[in-house]
Amino acid sequence: MRESRGTVVIDIERCKGCELCISACPPNVLLMSGEVNETGYRYPLLQQGCTGCTACQMVCPDQVFEVYRLGVR
Repeated sequence: MRESRGTVVIDIERCKGCELCISACPPNVLLMSGEVNETGYRYPLLQQGCTGCTACQMVCPDQVFEVYRLGVR
């Protein structure tokens, strides 16, 4: 398992379930939930291995993501 170099905070209530972030994620660490938010949309979940690349943030039309890069050791 690779070590995470970043993390993402996901505002699941803003998400409209377009899934653009899933295919845009280079390390493939986002997957769609099986549950829905308050407005009835599925939302992305983050797994370990985020690189902090901001691809999800750049492609998201609903500004769901806040990306943070972790300090390099």
